Amino acid sequence: MLAETYPVTLACDLLGVSRSSYYYRPVESPGGDGLRAALKQVAAEWPTYGYRRLTQQLRRQGWQVNAKRVQRLMRSMGLLAQTKRRKQHTTNSRHGFRRYPNLVLDLEIECPEQVWVCDLTYIRLRGDFVYLALIMDVFTRGIRGWQLGRTLDQSLSVIALQRALAHHPAPAIHHSDQGIQYATGAYTQLLEQANVRISMAEVGQAWQNGYAERLIRTIKEEEVDLAEYRDYHDAYQQIGHFLDDVYMYKRIHSSLGYLTPAEFEAQWRAACPGP
Repeated sequence: MLAETYPVTLACDLLGVSRSSYYYRPVESPGGDGLRAALKQVAAEWPTYGYRRLTQQLRRQGWQVNAKRVQRLMRSMGLLAQTKRRKQHTTNSRHGFRRYPNLVLDLEIECPEQVWVCDLTYIRLRGDFVYLALIMDVFTRGIRGWQLGRTLDQSLSVIALQRALAHHPAPAIHHSDQGIQYATGAYTQLLEQANVRISMAEVGQAWQNGYAERLIRTIKEEEVDLAEYRDYHDAYQQIGHFLDDVYMYKRIHSSLGYLTPAEFEAQWRAACPGP
């Protein structure tokens, strides 16, 4: 070695480095290997999470870590790849049913059951398709109702709404696109009987139903695109587990202060008790 032939001071002067640099031995911060293992496990469980949300998930497990460090680790571990997004279309707005105005533009959402939003999507099986109808409460991001069906007829959305109304107080406003499934008489009558005001996005303005669109995207990216369903029954069980258990009680939302929908709603109701 160079230090065996020349004094350390002379060698450092010749190389233009300080003596402290020669003696420095890098030490990984405490928990380095354990943090990597935990990050790998969390990233595998939530493959579409970015570094900020993974940071919050690690903190929920007790890790004292900041977002910059998680980002650096993800880069070194090759975990920063982006998932490709695929958008599906199921809306048929060519019908003769009544059109309703948009009641939620610029509306400030302040409490649960103020606004429900809904949407439909289709899911590819090995040799067939099934269809999913969803209803979500905007304030809590909680799933209020859902139904998986073999056909895209009005019963799909009607059953999802019946489930929602059976287990939750009726919302003040129900918002959707102008698809025939939401404009048909059977659906709107259910809402009117529950004294719910009906709101619809304008045709071709998908952003006006953005909350529901984002919910569909989340379910596609975090469940459907990562699964291979054998048949309808397998899809029903796995999607139901994701919606009722994972999404509601395990998946954290940045818009909810990195709480799950169930945590956020429970916290809000504890702070704002009502009838």
